[in-house]
Amino acid sequence: MARAFLINLVGMAISLVIADDHHVVRAGLCVLFKNVPNFRIVGEASSGREAVHVSLKRRPDIVLMDFAMPRLNGVEATRQIVKEFPDAKVIVLSSYGDSAHIDSAMTAGAAAYLLKDTAASEVVHAIHCTLKGKAYVSPAIANPKDAAARWIAMSQQPEELTPRETEVLQLISEGFTNKQIGAELHLSQKTVEKHRNTLMKKLNIHNIAGLTRHAVAKGITEIPLARNDRFAPPKTRSKRARLSP
Repeated sequence: MARAFLINLVGMAISLVIADDHHVVRAGLCVLFKNVPNFRIVGEASSGREAVHVSLKRRPDIVLMDFAMPRLNGVEATRQIVKEFPDAKVIVLSSYGDSAHIDSAMTAGAAAYLLKDTAASEVVHAIHCTLKGKAYVSPAIANPKDAAARWIAMSQQPEELTPRETEVLQLISEGFTNKQIGAELHLSQKTVEKHRNTLMKKLNIHNIAGLTRHAVAKGITEIPLARNDRFAPPKTRSKRARLSP
């Protein structure tokens, strides 16, 4: 709140980090805020994990976070940012307007939830609302006032999976092996296997296809690797796969 007070008192620039795995979207948002007075872009990110790194390094006032990103989705990235840097206001931008997706963002600590087709003026308005400590939900969503009223209550509800288990679930659903998950999260294969077994027991789902369907239904990931092949897990090249001269 001290930062928000200074912004209002002396007209300090509002610092932004923009996180979206689509370059065109990031570029469009950068152009938008470069033309709006008192806004300053201090970082960009193309994945959830990069969004966490950039946000904790740059310490922005606002993080504009895409809901669906590979390797670490926007909800889990929001959770990690808010945990380590509570002063940051994370505004989730999403194509989903249903209560399940909104509630997952609330639980993670997002300050606002906007649909991706929101007008530029509304995005700016939402930013100013969050800096004043108010929750904001896109009016285009049915019953946005009801959603905003649940903001605090949702944050108190127990989670189905721990943040680490959710990260493991996302990577499993995106085709990562235990070894690749360990490398991505800096964990031993034994620890990964433990998380894998635990989340399977919690969800009562015991195959990868079922876990993938659950992850997609909960908005933890989109259809695996359908969005951008550059985020695919590394593949081991066999001798038979070598190209002929």
